[in-house]
Amino acid sequence: MQTIFSGIQPSGSVTLGNYIGAMKQFVELQNEYNCFYCIVDQHAITVPQEAKKLRENIKSLAALYLAIGLDPEKATLFIQSEVPAHAQAGWMLQCVSYIGELERMTQFKDKSQGKEAVVAGLLTYPPLMAGDILLYNADLVPVGEDQKQHIELTRDLADRFNKKYREIFTIPDARIPKEGARIMSLQDPTKKMSKSDPNPKAFISLLDEPKQIEKKIKSAVTDSEGIVKFDKENKPGISNLLTIYSNFSHKTIKEIEELYEGKGYGEFKADLAKVVLNEIRPIQERYYDFINSSKLDEILDEGAERANKIASKTVKKMENAMGLGRKRK
Repeated sequence: MQTIFSGIQPSGSVTLGNYIGAMKQFVELQNEYNCFYCIVDQHAITVPQEAKKLRENIKSLAALYLAIGLDPEKATLFIQSEVPAHAQAGWMLQCVSYIGELERMTQFKDKSQGKEAVVAGLLTYPPLMAGDILLYNADLVPVGEDQKQHIELTRDLADRFNKKYREIFTIPDARIPKEGARIMSLQDPTKKMSKSDPNPKAFISLLDEPKQIEKKIKSAVTDSEGIVKFDKENKPGISNLLTIYSNFSHKTIKEIEELYEGKGYGEFKADLAKVVLNEIRPIQERYYDFINSSKLDEILDEGAERANKIASKTVKKMENAMGLGRKRK
């Protein structure tokens, strides 16, 4: 059975984009693969975080993972900082990384742009991400399109380490969904939907109130043509909404276009809100059950224990290959 690794930062609300682009796949994948799903809290501190809020976000994200349908009997769910091997592997992979390739990372350029002082972790976190993946010999990494560059770097680092020291790592592939890999802002459909958007109407959080979700969909930017048709270049707003509709309804975009032929955007948006809420309401109910339950901590403890066993063995192999520490006779 092939292995899958994926992680999400606990840096705020999980958006519809996060859910469609990555998390929605997790439930399907746990039945076919050996899955490791990680709350990557060490990545979150590459930008300023308030300690109490970060801890709340970690717990909230863990509850959401379970609420969407992850089964801890099938998949390993754990917190990155509770498995020390991640930081250890990240450092060793930093030492085979080049500054030039890290400076070329699109996310580093975006997050550091216009800032007088940039923390070193923002530059060097891609090797930590590589370590996250490589520790478990992951074959596949389900990600959105914006993370594809990081998977390519992970592959390069794994190959470089294998050739320079010893063949330890599996070279992973990105697994990008055909539809919905990149959900766009509801207010500016030329930009990716982001939880950090200063305009709260631009994104939908999985924990938004139903009325909020309806309002955000109804106020989503479209165009003046009034025809429900997928045309990413000329009709980015309605094309984005069609992508969301398709992912939540399990209908093809062509089927949805036919369904709304001769109908306006108002009816389309009202139905889209119903389709989205039909899936999100049960997730929210399960979330509130988990967030107030001791079962959540039990699941995370078990996940950390399982992850530690595997990750510490990989780190030992890396240290031996690089010549770190003592070799016992």
